[in-house]
Amino acid sequence: MSNRRISTVAAAAVAAAVAVVVVGLPGTLSTTATPAAHADPAGSVGTPANPAGSVDLPDPAGSVRFHAATPDEVVDPFYLPPADLPDAPGTVIKTQPVGIPATLPGSDGAWPADGTRVMFTSRDVHDRPTAVTAMVIEESGPWQGPGERPTVVIAPGTTGQGDRCALSLTTPSGLWVGANPDPYFSANQEIVSAAKWHARGARVVVTDYVGLGTPGVHTYINRVETGRAVLDAARAARTLAGADSPLLLWGYSQGGGATGSAAELQPTYAPDLDLRGAWAGAPVADLEQVMKVADGGLIGGVIAWAVNGMVDRYPQLQPLLDEALTDEGTALLESARTKCIGDVIFKAPFVRSADYTVDGRPLGDWINDHPEALEILRDQRVGQLTPEVPVLVTAAPHDDTVPYGQARRLAEDWCAAGADVTFRTTPMPALAPGWTLPDHFGPLIRDTMLFDDVTPWLVSTLEGGGSGCTLD
Repeated sequence: MSNRRISTVAAAAVAAAVAVVVVGLPGTLSTTATPAAHADPAGSVGTPANPAGSVDLPDPAGSVRFHAATPDEVVDPFYLPPADLPDAPGTVIKTQPVGIPATLPGSDGAWPADGTRVMFTSRDVHDRPTAVTAMVIEESGPWQGPGERPTVVIAPGTTGQGDRCALSLTTPSGLWVGANPDPYFSANQEIVSAAKWHARGARVVVTDYVGLGTPGVHTYINRVETGRAVLDAARAARTLAGADSPLLLWGYSQGGGATGSAAELQPTYAPDLDLRGAWAGAPVADLEQVMKVADGGLIGGVIAWAVNGMVDRYPQLQPLLDEALTDEGTALLESARTKCIGDVIFKAPFVRSADYTVDGRPLGDWINDHPEALEILRDQRVGQLTPEVPVLVTAAPHDDTVPYGQARRLAEDWCAAGADVTFRTTPMPALAPGWTLPDHFGPLIRDTMLFDDVTPWLVSTLEGGGSGCTLD
């Protein structure tokens, strides 16, 4: 296929994906103003949600629910964990039934899907219990594949650092929109993947990460915490199902790093899970390298989320940050704590960290000058352990956000350790370097929608075996 043909098809697929999220969900979108700390999941599925003091605004179309922000708007209690958390990882804390119009019919044609919002225990990087949430999309109809019905855990790509960015909020309707007081929105970018697996008859789990929806700072790209959240979401889903099932992991970008981490953590952290295979697409495997490439790009502001998470878990880094940043830089980091990826793209695109340091150097250079900070950053590298199940790693040479080289190195490191790894290069030309959407998300659309050679590979792992180590 020619480069021009690939570019045209990729653009059409992007438009189609947007249409699925925005146009294909009539009558289900809700526009709900939420406090900075938490959001109201009832509003996310278009049902009446009237927290104390909220004000209903006119809706001329009659299909969208609006709430005006008020100082006394209440926090949704579901996302508030109890004071004492269960100690065992994966323990279910609470659940909430949810209807999910924003998905394809199940393999038996049933629609809308039944879902369960679930809170469960995980453990942070310091091995302390912490609460995480997820959305379980219940199976509908027979499994359209080999063997027993699998559970597929989808690890989301970058959604943001604010609590309203949690995909357990956006899964029902596909979109979470509001004003607090400025307009914001958070879209469910995993809606297509979740719908596809649901239509096959799989049990689908879309996990949040530590600090998304629940109290505390989301530790963006934290290798241990994202990997553990994926595995503990699978444990919680197993509890809800009342039986074990084969487990598959699916993730791209931040999600690819999370599934890669989960795959290599599973032998020691969750050997009780029947993990069969994992896909790590464009994995954020080496945060040090990703920060260098993403800085100044369309979503360069994501660096603030990574730094916020690091400082929250390692407060000894705060003096370094105070020394490096201007007042504007400090304000940027603080503001980023409540922002979603849509906010970065539309309100603060192409952020350069050098514009917010006292001497005009990129923040990565500051980290490199301080061994303690550099050690913490490098500890986030996925590939230090070895998966015991087949893993597919995909990456595109012209990815302008998650560099190809660090993804290939992940596969090479795993191969050297004896893992069963398939590495595939996605044949995509450079379309619009620095703009993220074509060159970072284009390969995702190519690999999972236009040609979709990822799903068949992952399904094949249910029958066991693998190809050893294959690097193209």
